[in-house]
Amino acid sequence: MIKKVLIANRGEIALRILRGCRELGIKTVAVHSTADRDLKHVRLADESVCIGPPSSLESYLNVPAIISAAELTNADAIHPGYGFLSENADFAERVVSSGFIFIGPKAETIRLMGDKISAKEAMLKAKVPCVPGSEGATPDNEDDCKAMAREIGYPVIVKATGGGGGRGMRVIYEEGSLIESIELTKTEAKAAFGNDVLYMEKFLQDPRHIEFQVLSDKHGNARHLCERDCSMQRRHQKVVEEAPAPGLSEEAREKLGARLVEACIQIDYHGAGTFEFLYENDEFYFIEMNTRLQVEHTVTEQITGIDLVKQQLLIASGEKLDLPEKIKPRGHSIECRINAEHPKTFLPSPGKITLFHPPGGFGVRLDSHIYSNYTVPPYYDSMIGKLITTGDTRETAIERMKGALKELVIEGINTNIPLHLEILEDEDFRAGGPNIHHLEHMLENT
Repeated sequence: MIKKVLIANRGEIALRILRGCRELGIKTVAVHSTADRDLKHVRLADESVCIGPPSSLESYLNVPAIISAAELTNADAIHPGYGFLSENADFAERVVSSGFIFIGPKAETIRLMGDKISAKEAMLKAKVPCVPGSEGATPDNEDDCKAMAREIGYPVIVKATGGGGGRGMRVIYEEGSLIESIELTKTEAKAAFGNDVLYMEKFLQDPRHIEFQVLSDKHGNARHLCERDCSMQRRHQKVVEEAPAPGLSEEAREKLGARLVEACIQIDYHGAGTFEFLYENDEFYFIEMNTRLQVEHTVTEQITGIDLVKQQLLIASGEKLDLPEKIKPRGHSIECRINAEHPKTFLPSPGKITLFHPPGGFGVRLDSHIYSNYTVPPYYDSMIGKLITTGDTRETAIERMKGALKELVIEGINTNIPLHLEILEDEDFRAGGPNIHHLEHMLENT
């Protein structure tokens, strides 16, 4: 068993990892920037090391500083959390070559699934359904690009192989704008990701976003832990997530889940991961795999009773999965991302929290690092917590969430709590199964 873990992250996920380590008797090392010395997990960790100034580039993305901190504290392993270096194959490789355990998949697996073209090839080999489109990079020849788009059928979308988070992609509705759009996307991709290779796919116009959680050990065992619906998005960023996906049948879940379990074994995946799909007209289309813990892992934990962080730690320690062959969802769970931002303009709202009071009650969970008199810094993502409610039915989970949001008190800064209350009253959301464009259309009409 791993004895000491360095947590290479901040905020609520760092606190979440610390709690998982504590339950397994694993000591913790918190690394932090000068702006984060008062974070809750820094105060609770067995040891802490300052790794740089507020800028992420000089702290949480500073690989030499993180490795040095692990060496200084004699850590056994490094947990990257999500964001920052969590899907950086070079970092994972550096961790292992420096003599530490990387709590996540192998570097070569991160590279395989981090490149959209090789990931799609791997999924097609595993018979996982993919979006119709190019099987490799877009051609250099303009006529060949046009022929490819005609064969796929407009509208098409071009995407950067190294993209993510809604960046490095462009939708094209007619041939007249195809070549110019490809060139613009290449330029953007080169600037953002250092890689201008693109691929082309059919653009699905009204899909839902449904993703499957998986766990896979180092002994050829894998499980899928059901699915999540993450369709309530603004600018490709998730706002509300839930599990299981409304309206998805047990048959559809098991059919795709079985393929994903086999895919994990084929690519020799180790740890927790998420396969993301677009879902339209009762068909799934693979878009990418996140080779890390997701922000929304909490709703999966709530409906399965499985602690995903502890499972990550056990898998990294070389343990075999000790889970049932089939894991069925129990009840329904919803997560609202609580952001320090204006609920209408979405401008970030850093500053001092003058009063904080968490909600409580049966089926209510709050994962957050904030407290009264904590100052939200302006340097990082605006998410300050995740509120999760669980009930026997989706309707119960929604009503609990409404009550919990009204109980949650955060004063001194703006938050998006009013937006969440608005979403929960939306008729289409309450009916279940809105598409990925629904929230933006809702916001345009308010």
